[in-house]
Amino acid sequence: MYKEIIEKINQYDKIIIHRHINPDGDALGSQIGLKDAIINTYPNKKVLITGKENKQFSFLGEMDIVLDSDYNDSLVIVLDTSTSDIIDDDRFNKGSFIIKIDHHKSGYPYGNINLVLENKISTALIIAEMVLSENLKLSSSGAKALFTGIVTDSGRFRYHGVDANTFYITAKLLEYGFDINEVYDKLYVEKLQYVKLRAKMVDKFKVKGNLAYMVNTYKEVLESSFDLFTISRGMVGVMGGIENIDIWVNFTEKETGEVLAEIRSSKYDVSKVAQDFGGGGHKFASGATLANFSVAEKMLETLQKIMEKKHE
Repeated sequence: MYKEIIEKINQYDKIIIHRHINPDGDALGSQIGLKDAIINTYPNKKVLITGKENKQFSFLGEMDIVLDSDYNDSLVIVLDTSTSDIIDDDRFNKGSFIIKIDHHKSGYPYGNINLVLENKISTALIIAEMVLSENLKLSSSGAKALFTGIVTDSGRFRYHGVDANTFYITAKLLEYGFDINEVYDKLYVEKLQYVKLRAKMVDKFKVKGNLAYMVNTYKEVLESSFDLFTISRGMVGVMGGIENIDIWVNFTEKETGEVLAEIRSSKYDVSKVAQDFGGGGHKFASGATLANFSVAEKMLETLQKIMEKKHE
């Protein structure tokens, strides 16, 4: 299907690239990396990327100013986004043709072309593979963006789904000559206040059998001086990698009273639970937005039943 996508890119003079809200390294890395590949291969095309910024990944590049008129006769490519309701910038459907490229297990087709490769550890890996297989041109900064997407979504190559092809594609990206140490410094050298936040989170999470969870109220989020994304997705990892903890969940309340649930596991497929509660994601890393903390309690009960059933 890579060739089919390249054929569509060839057909359009204007291309606008979207991704999901609350962007992570994979969403931004694949978005910025794909733009780089297209403009270096087709310098006469107008290529724009849209969506809200994430300061953590500002070293990769900035979003563009996209006008409504830019969507006239345009090709829209949506990356790393399983369902259309979480696409950042709802003008995506104003394009003449839509391509979805993703690696999430859950979701549904919303594009004219839907490329979903669940066996890939990240969308950035899919883009990198397409760039290499179709001989697109890529700069060192574009390769750096794709590398960032791969390294973040793979948990520095520790998560389930990393295989020989992951390392092969990554090695090919490194040949473009970007500074890998710069990437790791930007991603993993932490400010003291962040380390203190993580220590506080370690102290507050609770354990029920082989399940760990923590609850963050919106008041606590405001008092922390950190953004919602840092508290929710950013802190779920403090419960991971602990002996006998097989599932861990971080519940974080939004201003609306809704609750962001970040679910992780080292053994169990938690994506089905996330889907049942209106969310989705990967087999071992999923999420959902819940109506309130009462629904969060029901999710905990469901996750406990999964483990109990496995032990029967």
